[in-house]
Amino acid sequence: MGVGTVSLSASAQAVFIALSARAKATRPQLAVDCGLSKPTVSAAVSELEGIELIERNGAAHGTIGRTAAVYRLGPAAGYVLAVDHGSTQVSFRAVALDGRLLDEAHTGTPSEARAMVRAALRRRRRSGPLRAVVVAVSDVVTPAGRVGDPAVDERVRAAVDGLGLPAAAPVLTENNVNCAAIAELREGAAGSRDTFVYLQVGVGIGAGIVVNGRLVRGENGAAGELARLAYPWADDRPAGHEALEARLGSPGLLRRVRARWSTADGPLPRDAAALFALAERGHSTAAGLVREHSLEVGKLAASLSAVLDPGLVVLGGGVGANPLLTPGVVETLAGLSWPTEVVVSRLGDRATVLGAARLAREQGVRRAVVAL
Repeated sequence: MGVGTVSLSASAQAVFIALSARAKATRPQLAVDCGLSKPTVSAAVSELEGIELIERNGAAHGTIGRTAAVYRLGPAAGYVLAVDHGSTQVSFRAVALDGRLLDEAHTGTPSEARAMVRAALRRRRRSGPLRAVVVAVSDVVTPAGRVGDPAVDERVRAAVDGLGLPAAAPVLTENNVNCAAIAELREGAAGSRDTFVYLQVGVGIGAGIVVNGRLVRGENGAAGELARLAYPWADDRPAGHEALEARLGSPGLLRRVRARWSTADGPLPRDAAALFALAERGHSTAAGLVREHSLEVGKLAASLSAVLDPGLVVLGGGVGANPLLTPGVVETLAGLSWPTEVVVSRLGDRATVLGAARLAREQGVRRAVVAL
């Protein structure tokens, strides 16, 4: 029987979704997860086995000698693809709907992304249908039905088109910082917290906002676009377009470094990582510049806390993830805001692609049960 010629029962859909979340389970476990009777689950399992959406994968032995068949997703369940399309590199993860990693790679040259992704798709020909693709981009993603900035929307389209995905592939785009926030919620530093802000500080700045376990995207898809905050806040200086990002992004930091560096300080740090490395080794000028920058980022965190009161700020990004940035952020928050915990992301530069993979799995499971 062809997969595209049937319609799954509601109970089979529920069992498939539950098994996708568990990776492996017995029928009694699925009955508990779905709130269904054992006979109903048995019928659903038979239905799913018949079209190879699930398959047996060994047996579990009980304490009184009984055994129960263990099930996992089958070859017809398919897989999803997550792509982090950054400005300087592109990475991807291909995962099964139950989260098993099938393939991953990255390239430091976005121009090579198309060949990398196409090669990955060829390797996955025996992995079943491609259920969903999520592409994380560094731009605002305009929600369906809203009118966005034409230039931004065109950049997003160009990023997706440049990957050479199959014409029929169901593709979604999401902001990269939002993806990182989702990863922190599900498998990162947020732990059991369901309300927090993921604050990314690197070449640019941005925030992923999670409230009650849900990502806040905003009416225009622009929630967390901190670059648009009015800055500077001074009576005699007009606020500039994305002036705050120009100040707190690593290019702005390096401009201040060049202005303050003297020949007595030795060779000029070539990038933010080199500056932080010098500060860690006790270089006084570097340490002073890093401290000033961390206090500035702390003001931004305090502003977010004043509006959202998240209770937790997760620092990420090329600069934000450096532990030397944390003390100044904590100090500023303590002086300007109410208690707010500050932690550094444990996921590092993988956060975006991990979050995109989470979104892709959610979409893929949903499409698998409704597309049949």
